[in-house]
Amino acid sequence: MINPKIRMDVTNTRTFANGITFGEVGPYEILEGQIHYNINPNDCMYESIVDLRFAPKNADGSVDYSSDIYILKPVHLERSNRRIIYDVNNRGNKRILQFFNDAVHSNNPFNEEHAGNGFLMRRGYTIVWSGWQGDILDGDGRLTMKLPVAKDGDSDITGIVRTEFISETPDVTLMPLSANDYTKNYPPVLTDTRTAKFTVREYETDIREDIADKDWSFHHLLKKMDAEHAPTHCYFPQGFKPGWIYELIYQAKNPMIMGLGFTAIRDLVSFLLYEPFDNRGFANPLSKNGIGVDKAYAWGRSQSGRFLREFVYSGFNIDTKGRQVFQGVSPHVSGGGRIVLNHRFAQPGRFPRTHNEHLYPSDQFPFAYNIITDPLTGKTDGILKRPDTDPLVIHTQTSSEYWERRGSLVHTDPIGEDLPGHPKVRMFLFSSSQHSADPLGGPTKGHHLHMSNPLNTSALLRALLDSLDSWVSRDILPPDSRIPKRSNYTAVEANEVSSRFPKISGVSCPPNPNRLYVQDHGSEFDEGILSVEPPREIQTKEYVILVPQIDDDGNDLAGVRSPEVEAPLATYTGWNFRPSGSAPNTLAGIIGSFLPFSKNTVIRDNTGDSRPSIEERYPKKTDYVNSIQRAAQNLVDARLLLKEDAERYLNFAIRTVSNW
Repeated sequence: MINPKIRMDVTNTRTFANGITFGEVGPYEILEGQIHYNINPNDCMYESIVDLRFAPKNADGSVDYSSDIYILKPVHLERSNRRIIYDVNNRGNKRILQFFNDAVHSNNPFNEEHAGNGFLMRRGYTIVWSGWQGDILDGDGRLTMKLPVAKDGDSDITGIVRTEFISETPDVTLMPLSANDYTKNYPPVLTDTRTAKFTVREYETDIREDIADKDWSFHHLLKKMDAEHAPTHCYFPQGFKPGWIYELIYQAKNPMIMGLGFTAIRDLVSFLLYEPFDNRGFANPLSKNGIGVDKAYAWGRSQSGRFLREFVYSGFNIDTKGRQVFQGVSPHVSGGGRIVLNHRFAQPGRFPRTHNEHLYPSDQFPFAYNIITDPLTGKTDGILKRPDTDPLVIHTQTSSEYWERRGSLVHTDPIGEDLPGHPKVRMFLFSSSQHSADPLGGPTKGHHLHMSNPLNTSALLRALLDSLDSWVSRDILPPDSRIPKRSNYTAVEANEVSSRFPKISGVSCPPNPNRLYVQDHGSEFDEGILSVEPPREIQTKEYVILVPQIDDDGNDLAGVRSPEVEAPLATYTGWNFRPSGSAPNTLAGIIGSFLPFSKNTVIRDNTGDSRPSIEERYPKKTDYVNSIQRAAQNLVDARLLLKEDAERYLNFAIRTVSNW
């Protein structure tokens, strides 16, 4: 058989954004449907997929699975730039239009507000989404997959599963076994709580306290449980204390073959890039009259950025015919992590932070693109190790990734020394920004002590996508990496930042980032099985995590300093703290802080703020506007900002001073 057999069913075609024209490219249309895969599990290109040998087989020995698909394409392909940009969805959610087009977020993008400023369309990209995370539930327009469940003949495959529950609100007594309401649960083998272990602690480093077997139960929202309604929830009548960590370890059954999420994307993009017809002879929808796509790029943020790093590391950027899949990739805010997907009982929505999911194994050597030796484990490895098919990489991250996602390990070795630049990689810190800020929003309140960091970095993403395309298409080198370095003291240990942090009433700088020790997940971890839960931390072997050094205002010195950081009105950090009454003495995950300057010297003196006030910095309104304009032009000259975005910054500055 030809491997893979692909059948694309486009079930709906409709006009995008009311048929408006995007420059010379013209209007766009939407294609929706499913893509069906039929594969030979004995093909060597699938042999790395964990538990594929246990997949149900068809009469011919093949395996079936399928994914949702959603495509935005120019109506007139001949006017396109002949480039795919694949948005690796985040937990089933489409994100690229929000963060590149400054659009209103939607999982069903179809109208003009979902086009935003039209950047990707004006460039002529075909945007492709498909399901890859097999445990995503239907709902809210999320992209899903239909995956086979592993069975050993007529017997269930079982194994250990560890889940953490953290409620952010009081009076919660039920939590899904998957810890969230948008992913499937792994059903327990037995509902007898004596076969499981349920514990609680306030902080991650606290000793786990056992919860009595009689004080909780496996539960289903339906009143009656039967063979078709396995437990889906953990019921704790006393109620989950806000912010406290509840850990459930139990024996589960029926693992989905989640690693097929990698081959699904590989085989889909390969088909769209190289093949004129699917397995039935139906035409590739991105090929018409001899015009198709020439290049494929991928972008992913956070979880989906980690997906891309693992996708490349694990060798999925080469298709079943030996061809390169993505010519360029751009992981955004992935930090030093990769995704845990090709594992038995995988839970790819999880990732480690100081307080939440701290021991989940997303952050394991190798962290860097360079091939290096880890002195703590003796392993030699790197993410880019297949030069014939490795893509060009633009890796971007915010200050939050250094504090909470071990981002320095992308460009330093395990003992904290700078690594040489990789010829296929550029890396950029978006200075002082947080993991995620809605381009259309501002600072927000939430489950954190300080207002969230509103810095919008979408303009930087747009400029770097242009650089990636020029690099791939015309061999024009992108701007040099802009990252903090140990050698020039812009990458430092956290205590050096906290000792320098300005005096601000009610604000203290964290003493540590999210620390990382070598972890023991069991002898079968490399084969995709986690058998030690919770994992053992080897605290004599700690990776050195560095964070960006700050200026006198508390803003990051290194990286790409946006105009709002070069001409600041506030201190912007990549960290925040949890609120009072909810494990308050630890970091609030990947949320940053917005700490405005005092308006004048009277307020500054009354609050004891060590930072100069706004009136001291910008005696005239034009001083601020001119500072923003200069900073924006400097970034344009460095090819880190588009001219259209420099104009946006200038207009924003003019609107800002009009309210002073």
